Amino acid sequence: MSPSTNKAVRVTHQLKTPTMNCPKEFLEIEAGRWKSRIASLSAEEAQELALRAQTAPLFAHAYSFHLNFRFGGMKPIDLLDIAAQHGMKGVKIHVEDGEEYSLLASPQDREAFGARARELGLIVHIETSETTREAMVDAIEIARTTGGVSVRCYPRYEATVSQIISKTIADLKLLWDLDPNGKLIFTLEQHEDLTSDELVRIIEEVANPHLSLLFDFGNMINAFERPLKALQKQSAYITEVHIKDCYVIPDRGGWAQTGTASGTGHLPFTDMLLDLLLLGEHEPQVTAFSLEEEAEYFAPAMRFPDEGNDPFIAHRTASLTPVNTDEIDQRLEKERKEATAQIDFVRGLLFDIEKRALASANQASGDDL
Repeated sequence: MSPSTNKAVRVTHQLKTPTMNCPKEFLEIEAGRWKSRIASLSAEEAQELALRAQTAPLFAHAYSFHLNFRFGGMKPIDLLDIAAQHGMKGVKIHVEDGEEYSLLASPQDREAFGARARELGLIVHIETSETTREAMVDAIEIARTTGGVSVRCYPRYEATVSQIISKTIADLKLLWDLDPNGKLIFTLEQHEDLTSDELVRIIEEVANPHLSLLFDFGNMINAFERPLKALQKQSAYITEVHIKDCYVIPDRGGWAQTGTASGTGHLPFTDMLLDLLLLGEHEPQVTAFSLEEEAEYFAPAMRFPDEGNDPFIAHRTASLTPVNTDEIDQRLEKERKEATAQIDFVRGLLFDIEKRALASANQASGDDL
């Protein structure tokens, strides 16, 4: 596997002149109704929402600094300091982030990484880009050495969809043996090829209480799904989230995505954030909101409306955010600024939700008098 494969997709072409106009067929009727939904909550529900927005567990994601890891000499331990500086709850880092300095390539650095995380009071989540036994063994070992509590994975097979599902179920049933004491949390991410229904089927057939779904704000697009519909279908099993934004681009009858600054793309950003905060009846269901800014990242369509009952998914090679190395210093600085801006943007939305929820709670309490 080549370095930095935490964003692996089939790259067969790049659209030459992408339009930034959102395809009409992509738009969702439910989008933009977050304010009215908050207003419909009871006083107790609105107060709980306000608390969840105020205390949402934000994580720094290594992919926000993907180019800095590739070209800027950034090391995994640096992500911990960034998270601490911004008052975040923890970090999500891929086993190969940092290239030759990665947690996979440098076993001697894992204990130091874990010690630094404990010193800063940060939670560690580990990510890998396969579900194979070999990949999961490596990720689990890294999680244990660093004090990590969660391992994210996704299938990356060249096969028909039915074969991918069968292989993934078989892979994830091994978690009983790989983590017999159930000390780790495992999440399966929708990573651009499988649909929400297919992911739910995998979770239900594996039937491991320590396995749930990681919901990515934009990856359902490549599987020809709409965000709010995908969230609804996955909702019973979502425990972790990747937050990002993107443009939706028509691609061979399907949809491609290209990353953009959070709040500037085509996704129903605040609606998704609200829906995720509301998951869990007695306590928050989502335990990690990971900020994964991916400006300029590109992923082609992988599922299509006319594909048939059991389409073939071609091999997915490593896909990296493109960069002009002649302007690398400026691009690395731009990436760091984009990552910081996303933190501020998401916190601003959370504050808006909190403020509106408190106002709604006060209004509902007054109506009850």
